Amino acid sequence: MTSPLLDLPGAVAGDGVDAPVAAHYGSFNREQRALEEGEGFVDLSHRDVVRVEGPDRLTWLHSLTTQHLLAPTPGAVLPGLVLDPQGHVEHAFIGSDDGTAFTFHTEPGAAAPLVAWLERMKFMMRVELTDVTAELAVAWRPARGAAYDGYEVVPRAQLAAYAEAAGPAAGTWAFEALRIARGEPRPGIDTDARSIPNEVGWVGSAVHMDKGCYRGQETVARVHTLGRPPRRLVLLHLDGTENRLPAQGAPLLNGDRQVGFVGSSARHHELGPIALGLVKRNVDLAATLSADGMPAAQEVVVDPEVGLHVRPLR
Repeated sequence: MTSPLLDLPGAVAGDGVDAPVAAHYGSFNREQRALEEGEGFVDLSHRDVVRVEGPDRLTWLHSLTTQHLLAPTPGAVLPGLVLDPQGHVEHAFIGSDDGTAFTFHTEPGAAAPLVAWLERMKFMMRVELTDVTAELAVAWRPARGAAYDGYEVVPRAQLAAYAEAAGPAAGTWAFEALRIARGEPRPGIDTDARSIPNEVGWVGSAVHMDKGCYRGQETVARVHTLGRPPRRLVLLHLDGTENRLPAQGAPLLNGDRQVGFVGSSARHHELGPIALGLVKRNVDLAATLSADGMPAAQEVVVDPEVGLHVRPLR
């Protein structure tokens, strides 16, 4: 669904899954600095939004997902995951409960398969799911707090008025650069079908460790207890000699050996060209990798030994 905010002065549409919203409004560097200073907002109205209603919604979602949802603080923004039986990430969401409904949003196009799976899990539970993407839009505003706290859902019909009150507008290029610099993975771009939460730093945020059983919990708990996930998320500092960014999914090489893949990438106003990558745990932390043919130094996001028995490197 194309955003009406693409009509704002200077707006340049994004590409790929982010094509329905603005990549920038004239200067993504200026927009990054404004967001870092707690000013403005980012239009993410292309994300899918789903409402879950009914008296059993929280106990039901609590039993199916990685997040603790039995008694959430009203309005608190919480990330969560749905795992397969082996602990691989199948779905990711960010949502909050207002006392009558739990409203969550996902990557563009991701709601339909998640809702289809949830519908199959309803059984006799008193819950009702509705795709409300046509009614509600997602925005991110740093004044509300960093990372997940910054997300909010607003009526789509009021998006223009919201933009006028919350401006200045910043595009997805600025938003992505700051997200990547934080080491915050984007589902389906920085992860693949084999990803487990421990590899990308979701344990403790999207995965609550003090709750009962859920599908895939055994894998998460075992790796959390013993450490050493198969792979680790890394922040890549590209050397910048080429005027391009690596392609998403491009191989990450250590010499002639493929050790992972490149996820999302961006141009940061201070760090220069950066990217997230998922690499094998035993790759030397000091090794310079090749990201789509460009030299890339590693910065630890997920410690290769992460677990209860180690002190994180970062």
